[in-house]
Amino acid sequence: MKILIRNGRVIDPARNFDEIGDVAIAAGRIIGVRQIPEGFSANRVLDARGCIVAPGLVDLAVRLREPGHEHEGMLESEMAAAVAGGVTSVVCPPDTDPVLDEPGLVDMLKFRAEKLHQARVFPLGALTRGLAGEVLTEMAELTESGCVGFSQAEVPLQNTQVLQRALQYASTFGYTVWLRPQEYHLGKGVAASGALATRLGLSGVPVAAETIALHTIFELVRGSGARVHLCRISSAAGVALVRQAKQEGLPVTCDVSINSLHLTDVDIGYFDSRMRLSPPLRQQRDRTALREGLADGTIDALVSDHTPVDEDAKTLPFAEAEPGATGLELLLGLALKWGQEDGVGLPRALAVLTSEPARVLGPALGTLQASAGQLVEGGIADLCIFDLQSHWTVSPDRLRSQGRNTPFSGHELPGAVRYTIVGGQLAYDATPQG
Repeated sequence: MKILIRNGRVIDPARNFDEIGDVAIAAGRIIGVRQIPEGFSANRVLDARGCIVAPGLVDLAVRLREPGHEHEGMLESEMAAAVAGGVTSVVCPPDTDPVLDEPGLVDMLKFRAEKLHQARVFPLGALTRGLAGEVLTEMAELTESGCVGFSQAEVPLQNTQVLQRALQYASTFGYTVWLRPQEYHLGKGVAASGALATRLGLSGVPVAAETIALHTIFELVRGSGARVHLCRISSAAGVALVRQAKQEGLPVTCDVSINSLHLTDVDIGYFDSRMRLSPPLRQQRDRTALREGLADGTIDALVSDHTPVDEDAKTLPFAEAEPGATGLELLLGLALKWGQEDGVGLPRALAVLTSEPARVLGPALGTLQASAGQLVEGGIADLCIFDLQSHWTVSPDRLRSQGRNTPFSGHELPGAVRYTIVGGQLAYDATPQG
């Protein structure tokens, strides 16, 4: 399919490119940016006047809920939510049922996703069999099946020796280990430790749960040289430790959730289970540090932490409710809102959704590596076209995700997605048909 995108404001954060112009697409590739090849004839012309033409969003934390939790999210519904939010690539953790610890399960998931012809799916393989924290998985076989890294998802490793061996093995073969920094015994609470948790009588998760885990990880990285991606940093102290590690030259990257970037523990209000999240919402000073860390590059990427949860699992007392919220369709709007509120500029707000998460994935992207998260001639045609001036109100009943629970219900967000293109094909079109 040949597509011509006309008169849009083309922004490629990776190249500091920001100009009004056209983009031509053919055979799944971008064949022209600003300068359209002579004689190019499009099957479809998209008028992007007044809109932003950007690389497709790359989301590093998306639970698809399939296999095993289809009652909370089918692959079809979550892939539809992804492209409706301008997301063209998603990384999914291995905590499905069964766990993604065998090549056959990874092959099945990728096959199902590819048949839908929507967003690209990049699975993380389980670091240990069954996420039990005892026996390492066959990382080489899982990599051959398409895993881009290895993770324990939300299950912290209790045995530091197992983590050490995992990092040593991963370093030998150049694999990336994705870790959620949370000490097992201190991380069992349901809200961030502090005055609000005490007043509500909720069990707390201290900041030390994150910092102790980070100290352990960094010490093991120093010894092994393994590349580690830290998932969903949540505290000011955590940001400071990551900043120090990067200044030291350790091979670490990290991300932050849209929930932690915009909300605090005060938003829990009177036991609002929509705010039952993992990591838990922390105090204002933590949110401020997370925003500053994302702006200055200490934090590499912003993620949706998309976790569809069914209604029955949320209509429970706060401490018993299942943690998680839908986020794929909100990721772009919340990133733009952060950019506007903190004055970081549109290119940086887009970079943390496109080129920066693509850089985190790095060699694991294979043939996509050279152009992922970018708009370059000859590169893969994954694009998001959105209207920055068009605001929309988050309404759960209008979300495409099967999980309708979101702490941002009723919030007005900028940046309505008009079109999403994946591999040169129009995967989402918000324009009225007829």
